[in-house]
Amino acid sequence: MNKILRISLFFVTNLISLLAIAQPNANIQQEFQLTIQPTKIPIKLDGILDEPAWNTVEAVSQFYKKFPNDIGAAKKQTEVKYLFDDKNIYFAFKVYDSGTAIIKSLKRDIGHDGNDGVAIVLDPLNQKTNGFYFVLSALNVQSEGQLTGDSEDGLSYSWDTKWFSMTKDYGSYWIAEIAIPLKSIRYNAENKNWGVNFVRIDAKNFEYSTWTRIGPNFKSYDLGYTGLMKWPTNPPASSNNVILLPYLTGGISEDKLNSKTETTGNGGFDAKIALNPSLNLDLTINPDFSQVEVDNQVTNLTRFSIFLPERRAFFLENADLFAGFGIPPIRPFYSRTIGLDKEGNKIPILFGARLSGNLSPDVRIGAMNMQTGRQGNYAPENFSAFTWQKRVLKRSLIKGYFLNRENFISVEEEKKNPLDKYGRNAGLTFEYSNPAGSFSYWANYNQSMKPTIKDLNNYAEAGLSYNGRNFGFVLDIANVGKNYYTDMGFVQRISNYDAERDTTIRIGFKHIYSEISYTLMPAKGKLGRIEARAENSVIFNPDNSFNEWESSSEIQANFKNSSSIELELNNNVTNLLFATSFTDGEPLPAAQYQYAQFGISYNSDARKLFGWVSEIKVGQFYNGQVQSFGLGINWRNQPHLNLRINAQLNQIQLPGKYGSTRLVLIAPRIEYNFSTQLFWTTFIQYNTQSNNFNINSRLQYRYKPMSDFFLVYTDNYFTDPLFQSKNRALVFKISYWF
Repeated sequence: MNKILRISLFFVTNLISLLAIAQPNANIQQEFQLTIQPTKIPIKLDGILDEPAWNTVEAVSQFYKKFPNDIGAAKKQTEVKYLFDDKNIYFAFKVYDSGTAIIKSLKRDIGHDGNDGVAIVLDPLNQKTNGFYFVLSALNVQSEGQLTGDSEDGLSYSWDTKWFSMTKDYGSYWIAEIAIPLKSIRYNAENKNWGVNFVRIDAKNFEYSTWTRIGPNFKSYDLGYTGLMKWPTNPPASSNNVILLPYLTGGISEDKLNSKTETTGNGGFDAKIALNPSLNLDLTINPDFSQVEVDNQVTNLTRFSIFLPERRAFFLENADLFAGFGIPPIRPFYSRTIGLDKEGNKIPILFGARLSGNLSPDVRIGAMNMQTGRQGNYAPENFSAFTWQKRVLKRSLIKGYFLNRENFISVEEEKKNPLDKYGRNAGLTFEYSNPAGSFSYWANYNQSMKPTIKDLNNYAEAGLSYNGRNFGFVLDIANVGKNYYTDMGFVQRISNYDAERDTTIRIGFKHIYSEISYTLMPAKGKLGRIEARAENSVIFNPDNSFNEWESSSEIQANFKNSSSIELELNNNVTNLLFATSFTDGEPLPAAQYQYAQFGISYNSDARKLFGWVSEIKVGQFYNGQVQSFGLGINWRNQPHLNLRINAQLNQIQLPGKYGSTRLVLIAPRIEYNFSTQLFWTTFIQYNTQSNNFNINSRLQYRYKPMSDFFLVYTDNYFTDPLFQSKNRALVFKISYWF
C-alpha cells in the first residue's frame, strides 16, 4: 500500500473514531424488558384470546416508529402478550387497524415487505450474532428466517421450520396467535435471558414500528436492538429432535438439439439431527433441486461475470457461516460452485453433510462436505469447508475458514491441466462493531493453494464504516494477487478476456472503494426521507498503475405514499488492458476511455393494486453511446392473483467498424395463490443477449406442514432463430416431513 493510501486511511480512521465516540450507547435491554409467563392451560390457536392464561399477562403496548422515520409513536398501535409451556412459546398480537389488509401474496416465505403483518425477533443466546425471525401477515401467511449480525442484509428466508398460527379480523383490529415449538429453534436451556423484539408492518400507512426504539439507519430486525425476555426458570429443555425429509421425483425430458428423449425417476432424503439444543447436523443423500425457481436473467453490460444468488435451500441455511467472508465482488466461498457448472446446469450431488451451530455461547462452527458425481466432461469432485466464529467484546467477531476442492481426474487429465487437481483456501477475519452497531472495522487475510503456484496467491482487505442516523461512510481497501484462485469462490474481475487472441488472462488488482451518504427524514409533508449518496471505486494494476475509476452520485426521494424517484450520474475512466467486444463488430482496442451516463427512475405507490416502475439511462459508453430503458408493470387481485411484466431495452452504438447491438430482455410473471397451501407460478424470460427464451411453470401444493408436492414444466427456445426449440422437461417431486 503506498504512502497516500496509508495517510488517507489514518485520517479517515481518526475522523470516524471521533464520530463513534459521540454515538449514544444506551443499553436497550435495561429499558425494554419483559418476563415470559408459564401456563398449564392448553392454548388453542383460533385468533380468540379466551383462554384465562392470557388474562394473567401484562401486554407490551407501546410501539415506536421505525420507518420512514423514527419520530414519535406508531400511528396505529399494537399489543403483544406472551406465554410458554413445556413444548411451545406463545405470542398473541392485538393489531389496531381497519379496512382491507394489503397482502401481496398468500405464498409462504414472502417476507415482510409490503404486507400488513407482525413479526417476532428471537435471539435465544442473547449474543447479538444470530437469531430467528418469524413473520405473519394479516391473512395468516407465514415466513420464517435466520438472522445474523455480520452479513449485509442479516436475514435469510431459506430456513424452514414448523410453527403454528391463526389470525382473525375484528373490524377495528385483528388478532394473531402464534405457537413456536421449542424444538424448532436452537437455544441454551441454561440461559434465562433471551433477546426479543416485536415488529409491526403497517403497509396501508407505509410505516414500520417496533417495540424497542431503533433508528432508521438500522433494520427493524437488527439483533443489536432487541429487548430482554426473562425466563422465571430455565427454559424447558427440548427433546432430541430428528427430522427426516425423504423425496421422490420423476419426469420426462426432451433434448431437441440432439433428438433425445429421456424418462427419469429418482429418490433421496434429507435429515436434520439436533445434536444438542444449539448444534445441528444436516445430511443429504442424492439431493434434488428440480423445484427451485430459475435464475432471474439480467443484461450484462460489463466486462466481467455476474454474481448470481444461491437459490437451493440446503446451501442457504446457515449460509452466513460459510459465505460471510470477503466482500460482494470477492467471495472465497460461493456455493454455486457445488453441483452447478458455469452456465448453471446441474451436476449430480451424490451426498453431503453439514454441521452448524454453537459450541458455546461465544463460539459458532460450520463444517460441510459434498461429493459430486461424473457429468460429461466434469469429473467427480469433493468439496469440504470448515469455518468458525469467536465472539469477542460485545458485538465483534474473529472468524476463520478452510476450504478444499479435490478433483478426481485421471493422470492424463492432470498432465494437461495440473491446476485442476485441487484448490484450497484459508483465511482469517476480524470484525469489530461498537455496541450500538454504528461503527465497524474489518480486516482479513486470505490464502489460496494450488499445485505449482508459490506466489501472488493471496487476497488482503481492510475497511471501516460509520452508520449514523443521518450520515454514513464506508471505506474499503483490497489487494488481490493474480494467482489467487477460488475453486469454491467468486472473484469478479481477476479474469480478463482478450477478444483479439480469444484467451483469458489473469490480472491481479488493488481497489479502493468509498461511499458517503446523507439522509434527511422530514417530520411533516409528503416526503418520508431523502438520501444523497456518492460512491467511488478506483482500481489499480499490481504495479500500482491506473486501471479504472468508477464514480456515481445519486439522490433518492421516498414519499410517504411509498412511491420514490431517483436521479443518478455515473462517470467512468477505463484503461482497457485488452481488446474487448460488446457487439458483433470489431473489438474495441486497448486504450483509455472516458464516459458518463445519466439515469432517472421512478417507483409508483406500491400499496395500490396497479403499480409500475420505470427507468431511463442515457449517455456515453466507451467511445460510443448507450440508451437503456426499463419498464415494470404489476397488477394484483389480492391476495390471489399477481401479474407482473418487466422489460429492458439496451441499445449500444459504437462508431464505424465497432458496430452496434440491441439487447432485449422481457420477463412476464403470473402467480396465482389458490390458498396458503396451493400456489401456481409461470415465469417467462426472453433474453436476446443469452439467445434464450425460457418458460418455467411451477405448481406447489403444501399438503401438510413442511411437506410438498411440486409439478414443474420447463421449456427453452432460441431467440434467434425465434422459437427454435432447445429442450423441454416435465418433472414432479414429492417430499414428506417426518
